[in-house]
Amino acid sequence: MLTRRGFLQTTGSMAALAAFSDDGLGRIEAASRSAEGVPAVDLAADETYWREIQQAFTLDRTIINLNNGGCCPSPRVVHEAFKRYLDISNQSPVYHMWQILEPNIESVRRRLAAAFGCDSEEMAITRNASEALQIVQLGIDLQAGDEVVTTNQDYGRMLDTWEQRVRRDRIKLTQVSFPVPPKSMDVLAERLLGAITPATKVLHFSHITNLTGQIFPVKTIADEARRRGVKTIVDGAHAFAHFPFTASDLGCDYYGTSLHKWLLAPIGTGFLYVRKEHIASLWPLTPAAASRTSNIRKFEEIGTHPAANHNAIAEALTFHEGIGSERKAARLRYLRNRWARRLAQSARFRIHTNLDPAHSCAIGNVQIIGVPTAKVVGQLWEKWRIIATPIGHAEYEGVRVTPNVYTTLEEVDTFITAMETIAAGTA
Repeated sequence: MLTRRGFLQTTGSMAALAAFSDDGLGRIEAASRSAEGVPAVDLAADETYWREIQQAFTLDRTIINLNNGGCCPSPRVVHEAFKRYLDISNQSPVYHMWQILEPNIESVRRRLAAAFGCDSEEMAITRNASEALQIVQLGIDLQAGDEVVTTNQDYGRMLDTWEQRVRRDRIKLTQVSFPVPPKSMDVLAERLLGAITPATKVLHFSHITNLTGQIFPVKTIADEARRRGVKTIVDGAHAFAHFPFTASDLGCDYYGTSLHKWLLAPIGTGFLYVRKEHIASLWPLTPAAASRTSNIRKFEEIGTHPAANHNAIAEALTFHEGIGSERKAARLRYLRNRWARRLAQSARFRIHTNLDPAHSCAIGNVQIIGVPTAKVVGQLWEKWRIIATPIGHAEYEGVRVTPNVYTTLEEVDTFITAMETIAAGTA
């Protein structure tokens, strides 16, 4: 294990101090370089290493944020870049924002595409996953009677969007159920692929669900759907920069994600991937000139908007790459397993997430048997100042728990104590 003495000798100084300097990002990257050769699973439990990463954030440590599935605080270096770009824009927006900062979106596009593993001409930068996915949902040509197959555990906003197309265009929407937690990936693939009919034109499903953190076998589903002439739309809102993968691991036709979740980019950032051969036939959410029919940038035509948000994505990518996807995922699973495995030992708790690393990562869902989830979440906040997410589904309920790289073991252990106290009825 990397010792504190060895860490400091390798980096030359403490990242905790460096985080307050202009070179904070470089020092954090040095922390990661110092751990080269250490297996990600071993490094996940090295508190010295992760303590230095935690110091890169400016947080309110009087509360424990276990709702990182909504949106996350950015590291200091990202937030400072965001504010810097806003200041530059405000000097004279028509010049500094439009002429100086806005063109640099192409650098961000290139780097995001490289990280996702696609052509930069297939990558549109959006404000969030909902916008990215709605571009596809509302822009794909469907006729009355055409069928869209999705699940009853997909994100509510996306289901609402399809329901609107049902009302407006008289398409057919089929929602399939699946076990929570499923015993195998095959079950998930079989549920979706088994629902395909001659009328099916689209399969829409989550890469990882927002309710329990269940990861889907995207490649298996997408490859078979393509063989049957069905297009795939994948909701990756919680996936990108959460655990390692690239576009080639997915094989889908469309993919939307938020970057203010696991990439830790400024709030109001996301991207849409469109397989190149589908760009021309997909209508943008807001109209674009006919000359842009085959241009991925037509999906970014939203009128006047700040350049600061999307330009600061570059710093978020650098921070993420400095840690490394494998290390980050290993740490997130380590934190999730710390509370989930402890609570799973008691019959008072029901874990709705399959803890197999192939099935899940940071996100977990736990229910206290006999105690309403809304009451649990209320007590977590009122007595322990812990923020968690109540999940109420027709087929189950529970508390969604999502730590992040800045989460400490003390915070996780406080959550464990709180849950055991609530379950015992002594809160």
